[in-house]
Amino acid sequence: MRERHASRNARRAREFEAFVAGAAGRLLHAATLLTAEAPDANPRARRLLALSLAHTYASWDRLHGEDPYDRARQYLATRFAREAWHRYGALGRARRQPVGPLGPLAPQERLVLVLRLYEGVAEEQTAALLGLPVERVRTVCDRATAALLRPPPAPARPAASQAKAATP
Repeated sequence: MRERHASRNARRAREFEAFVAGAAGRLLHAATLLTAEAPDANPRARRLLALSLAHTYASWDRLHGEDPYDRARQYLATRFAREAWHRYGALGRARRQPVGPLGPLAPQERLVLVLRLYEGVAEEQTAALLGLPVERVRTVCDRATAALLRPPPAPARPAASQAKAATP
């Protein structure tokens, strides 16, 4: 009996290690996009990844044919949404400006954009995961995409340098 348990635990550990080897990079990149941290300095993203992988490992035996990547991604997204809600309230008020490529976006916009465009999750699934209407997910995704495609505003030049530029 003890040998069977040891054998099953060893097989479970090997399966999970293979999953982590294949999925951890993509999940870390998704977490980095969500937290809008720099790729080389991303402690919040790494924490999100660790929590997501720990949750997936804890439920490994209960997956029963379910894709473990979907489970890990789902936990990553819901954990990020919950932390953003507690940190900023209503997913985005009074926040500092993150530095990542999705930094100008609010946390909810980043979450919808990462799920829809980076991960390729359907609108209906994204809406169900986040508890939002499908139309809201579509609107948030469109607004976030438009915000990213808009060119950044030109930096304001001081009045003295504008006067010099105007005189030949």
